[in-house]
Amino acid sequence: MPWSATATGDWPIGSACPARSSTTRRSQGPARRSVPTDVAHGVARPGRRAATWSVLAAATLWGTIGTAQELGAPTAAPATVAAVRSLGGGVILLLVLVAAGRWPRIRAALVGAPWAVVAAVVSITVFQLGYLTGVRAVGVALGTLVAIGSAPAWAGLFALLAGRRPGARWVVATVATIAGAAVLLADGGAGAAGQDPGTFGILAGLVAGAAYGTYTTVSVRLVSAGADGSSAVALTFTGSGLLLLPVLVTGDLTWVASPTGVVTALWLAIGTTALGYVLFARGLVALDAPTVTTLTLAEPLAATVLAVAVVGERLAWAGWIGAALLILGLLVIGARRGP
Repeated sequence: MPWSATATGDWPIGSACPARSSTTRRSQGPARRSVPTDVAHGVARPGRRAATWSVLAAATLWGTIGTAQELGAPTAAPATVAAVRSLGGGVILLLVLVAAGRWPRIRAALVGAPWAVVAAVVSITVFQLGYLTGVRAVGVALGTLVAIGSAPAWAGLFALLAGRRPGARWVVATVATIAGAAVLLADGGAGAAGQDPGTFGILAGLVAGAAYGTYTTVSVRLVSAGADGSSAVALTFTGSGLLLLPVLVTGDLTWVASPTGVVTALWLAIGTTALGYVLFARGLVALDAPTVTTLTLAEPLAATVLAVAVVGERLAWAGWIGAALLILGLLVIGARRGP
């Protein structure tokens, strides 16, 4: 999908910056090219402000995942939770899109960028497994902060490897958000009450962060190939669910049989997956990958609040300082520059 320059002057990872003269840029502002409609049929590409709020809303929904797992499926293996979430959310969204006549867009992604589809499926699967495993091992707040807090650094690294230099504002925002995540990581009270942050859980979170940065980058390539954002999400999560199908066949799914389990499964599939990633994809249309990844640090903020208020995890004063740094980073990266 074609793109426009972001407010920082950067171009998305995986897209080509069109040739333009300095005179044209000064007189006309950032170059823009027409784009197809995205999440809802007939709705044009959102502006930077709308895209920013879409990503923040998506990140807030994702912030409920860890709490939903710990309260609604406390005995379930993280892999089965990931499988139910992926297959349920992906299939629901896929059926809705096909019924709405969006199959040509879905086919465009499969034909135009098959390897990007595969990479997106694998990366989102690894992210979910690493993230939910980390949450189970070290608690909702710390597990989320390690996974999501490390993602901007990974995305920035991928940008450098792809020959893209993130802008100064992204660097400042990411330094603030990573510093906030580091403070929370250093604060023992960020974990579950009485729980010592284990090496395995931290490593699982770091792997999840790398996978998430990869997914963001690959998603840019996927929508650039002609798929709209919602079609890319449907393909990615349906594929992830199929990849995890052996887990559903061999794993213990008794938790889904209870009323609480049913509500949890539906929330994970519809709220955090179908709706969450449609909002996320809408943001991808107007923002570059490093910016999107940094905005999603709203997820650990939401997760931390829920962990403290609902799950009962403790957060000491140092943890709140870390949360404040995360908010500062979000304000910097989300601020609109210019008219």
